[in-house]
Amino acid sequence: MDDPEDSPRNTAASRRDFIAGQPGQPPADDPDGEAIPAASTDFLFQATRRIMACDFQVTLDAQLHPAGPETAMAALDIVEQLDAELSVYRESSQVSQLNQLAARQPVAVDPALFELLEHCRELWEQTDGAFDITSTPLSRAWGFYRREGRMPSTGEVEDARAAVGSQWMKLERKELTVHFEQPQLEINLGSIGKGYALDRCAAWLAADVEDFIIHGGYSSILARGNRKTAGADQDGWQVAVRHPLKPRERLIELTLKDCAAGTSGSANQFFYHGGKRYSHVLDPRSGWPAEGVLSATVLCRMAADADALATAFFVMGIEQARQYVEEHPDVRAVLICPGTRSGATDVHLVGLAPDSWKLLSQAVNLIDHGTASTASDF
Repeated sequence: MDDPEDSPRNTAASRRDFIAGQPGQPPADDPDGEAIPAASTDFLFQATRRIMACDFQVTLDAQLHPAGPETAMAALDIVEQLDAELSVYRESSQVSQLNQLAARQPVAVDPALFELLEHCRELWEQTDGAFDITSTPLSRAWGFYRREGRMPSTGEVEDARAAVGSQWMKLERKELTVHFEQPQLEINLGSIGKGYALDRCAAWLAADVEDFIIHGGYSSILARGNRKTAGADQDGWQVAVRHPLKPRERLIELTLKDCAAGTSGSANQFFYHGGKRYSHVLDPRSGWPAEGVLSATVLCRMAADADALATAFFVMGIEQARQYVEEHPDVRAVLICPGTRSGATDVHLVGLAPDSWKLLSQAVNLIDHGTASTASDF
């Protein structure tokens, strides 16, 4: 039986601080520097459920979409099912079974999971290894797997790095089997799972609802259609990106229409050693924490891609992220970085059209890298 606090809620109280502009700190489980829906003046139906250690929420206009509330509840059921199948924290999940057995023998998986693993490896190749679902040994070496950051020895880092790499994940499409060719290999879909769940939710909702916005823990958001009100329709849905180190401060507003946004940040998980700050976002290629970026927000059509690329861009940094956007014109990004002056903050816009964003803070240095010449609509 579900805990009452984990059951669906569709009352005004369930809105919480999801609406930007309301007082109060973000919930304790919120990721760093996440994008959040901007302020609203009228009530929409909102269903919220606690899944994957965060709140998943569906927002829609029930008056315009009478079947929407029931469809939203069913969509959240899908997220619960995916959590049971994909979580490494559930021993019975398919992913846990792979981690236990796939180094010894090929393991058959469901077609949907196989396709997800194939896509993860494609993203690994596209990002030159910056996104890698096999980096758990590194997270364990640095203590972040259990949220207890520590400074490992160089030998520990190298041993862990030797066990990391999606090239060791052998996928046989004909048999739908997965085999680990490295004995210590582990997979963890935490960096793409919430976005993947939102995509599955959206596919279900689209049968009955044209206009909606859904999020998983604020760091993963997917919007379809327009924000409709009694007075007038709003083009798309507005979300605000927070300062990764000052959660009360909103830096930039973005318009999402038929696209998703994913954010990766490091404000909540880090530690200091020898006067230096080490974040939990690790570069799988070097084995060391990524540096130079405070948060990365990626916009693209699919939420799974937005989540994965946000992690990759955090690791890759400005120049490699800019190059990726040039080569993939359906991707946009906002990277927040430390400024050249102490305490200063730079906001880098990569590939965003001028009418798709609005600066909310004058206390930052805005750097617009322009829109890719071949950019297309989502």
